[in-house]
Amino acid sequence: MSALTKTAYVFPGQGSQWAGMGRDLYTEFASARTIFDRADEVLGFPLSRLCFEGPEDELRQTINAQPAILTVSYTCLQSAREVNPGLPPPVLVAGHSLGEYTALAVAGVFDFDTAVYLARERGRLMHEAGKIYPGSMVAIIGADEDLLDEVCRQTDTCLANVNCPGQLVISGDREKVTQAMNLARNKGVPRVIPLPVSGAFHTPLMQPAYDGMTRILASLPFQEPVIPAIANTTARPLTTTESVKAELLSQLCNCVQWQRSIEYMITQGVSTFIEIGPGKVLTGLIRRINKKVRTLNIGDAEAVRSIHSEAQ
Repeated sequence: MSALTKTAYVFPGQGSQWAGMGRDLYTEFASARTIFDRADEVLGFPLSRLCFEGPEDELRQTINAQPAILTVSYTCLQSAREVNPGLPPPVLVAGHSLGEYTALAVAGVFDFDTAVYLARERGRLMHEAGKIYPGSMVAIIGADEDLLDEVCRQTDTCLANVNCPGQLVISGDREKVTQAMNLARNKGVPRVIPLPVSGAFHTPLMQPAYDGMTRILASLPFQEPVIPAIANTTARPLTTTESVKAELLSQLCNCVQWQRSIEYMITQGVSTFIEIGPGKVLTGLIRRINKKVRTLNIGDAEAVRSIHSEAQ
């Protein structure tokens, strides 16, 4: 890879989990064993076994999925660095929703122990908020943002994710999301896909989670990012501890601007994106945003072994 190439690391969010993830990393790499063992110790239960063995329905629960994905993502990066100390460093980092916590750990804002603790608490609080204010989310395929803004206005729902052209997510009260789905279909939207989540994420219905995270974040020391992290809600760099804490609260109740985040990083000269963590969801989104950029993945032991040759 050319010395002039600018690389960004991106980290996935909830929905990328799968039973069995990380097991090959734990078997092959010392750094992976250290991280998984540490996660189990910090959380006080065998998160590693849940990642490696499932069951799938338990792993899918918000309170478990969020620390699990963060742990696997962080492990993928550390394993890749163990194998290839010359892995291209990022000039920017970003993460989709939960993935923002992984990105901030990599940016030096907090250590892994704090990151996995925060992911577990965030998942717990979001799940509890979903019980207080039952909600749902639905992916809308093939519609533009203006049309969905109108659907949201008419149904009192919220645009929760702008992922890439033609893929957006609506979130809100369950009955109102059903109304939004029907209205979108009536307006000619070709596909609507209900998402398997436990609440109306990225809407004001997450206010109880916002309140809980406010108390938790206020109690923890953060460091300024050593690598600029691109905020979900503004698609601009986070460079201070104050802006980081404000963003982690804001993203609970507001839209994830993933498309704009990627577009901003490209304007800053990034031409290679490395998705680090389970699955390849973000890679697919990035390719739909801009087909000219290069994308790589580090999601399992095979990818860790091959990243050295791919990065040349």
